[in-house]
Amino acid sequence: MSAPQTTSDAANMPAPIFGEPTPLGLLGLSIGCASLVPIAFGWLPSEPSQVVMMFKTASWLCLLFGAGCQFLAGIMSLANKNTLGGTLLTTFSFNWVFNWWALDQASQGKVVDGRVGLAVDVAFILIFVVLTYAFGFFSKLLFAFLLDIDLLYVLRIVKHFSSASLAATLGIGIGVATVLLAAIAMYIALAMLLNPAAGRPILPIAGPLFRAGPNE
Repeated sequence: MSAPQTTSDAANMPAPIFGEPTPLGLLGLSIGCASLVPIAFGWLPSEPSQVVMMFKTASWLCLLFGAGCQFLAGIMSLANKNTLGGTLLTTFSFNWVFNWWALDQASQGKVVDGRVGLAVDVAFILIFVVLTYAFGFFSKLLFAFLLDIDLLYVLRIVKHFSSASLAATLGIGIGVATVLLAAIAMYIALAMLLNPAAGRPILPIAGPLFRAGPNE
């Protein structure tokens, strides 16, 4: 998620403090998403005690991988002067902390307040629409990655106002978008790790969708 640099820009940029941390954040995101898939599709055990353990297991995976890996990667990106990637990863990491808390509460039979959740989802969709456009200047695949996050938040917002029957259908859509998000995140992360090691684009990443204007 690093921004491309011109030759003069690269010469003036300080050396990065850390290695490229983005794959760490994206792999953590993909594992966090994977832990949510059974719940998103409603694949719940018949025994109440097993349902409790399912929610607790998913909550800790969200905290450790979804939140932990993205927060660490975000802070390292910011230290490397990658403002755009660092802002995305760090901001999204706190969303995964909330996922951990919500799932932990669900394991105790408690439901978080939907009105607060709706307000936060609206704020997030505004943030991610702008970030989606920004990442379109770097990669079509990153644009698709952010677009899938936008879709997730749109589905969550619509689900808040829908009937019970429509909510079930939207829940399936959220599950599909979650699987797609995990797949794109894992592909980008593995491409960033494998391609430099192999010295050739074994897992190609498409170029920019938009063309940036000339720097003053």
